Amino acid sequence: MLNIAAQIIAENGIEGLTMDELAHRACTGKGTIFRRFGSRSGLLDSLLSHTEEDFQRSLIFGPPPFGPGAPAQERLLAYGRAVIDRFGVNGELQRAADAGGYRFNTRVASFHRMHVTMLLRECGVGVDEAGLALVMLSALQPNLLNYQRKEAGMNADHQFVLWSFLVQRLAGPAN
Repeated sequence: MLNIAAQIIAENGIEGLTMDELAHRACTGKGTIFRRFGSRSGLLDSLLSHTEEDFQRSLIFGPPPFGPGAPAQERLLAYGRAVIDRFGVNGELQRAADAGGYRFNTRVASFHRMHVTMLLRECGVGVDEAGLALVMLSALQPNLLNYQRKEAGMNADHQFVLWSFLVQRLAGPAN
């Protein structure tokens, strides 16, 4: 069902993904979808989790600089680039799942916060790395990335320049 939902979004945008359309395409009842996902928001969360698994796997086991084996500053830069690029692919889905406001207490948010905190510690920042991680991650939130692209005229490369500036100021230059 998640693949069908992703296909609907690719064809018709996020607005095209309705429980009725998904039930029709999946050849199942609408009640089955509600029992499985609880709500449209639950469906969107499941779709994001599906893409998030690959992202996290690459972060943990992938090649450097995104994965282990590179200096922490390089990994922070690669992380930001990947988040920005990923927004270009599924930003509409990310924004829809975050429609009620960013949730800092989800497993996904906790994973990202712990990852950035760990990298800041490796950089030897020495000042409330967990707090700084939240500040840095706020620069990568879907609604802000969308605003920057749609209203402020920024593209992904410009967003990465800004991310790089944050990393260099907080964690030092990449080696």
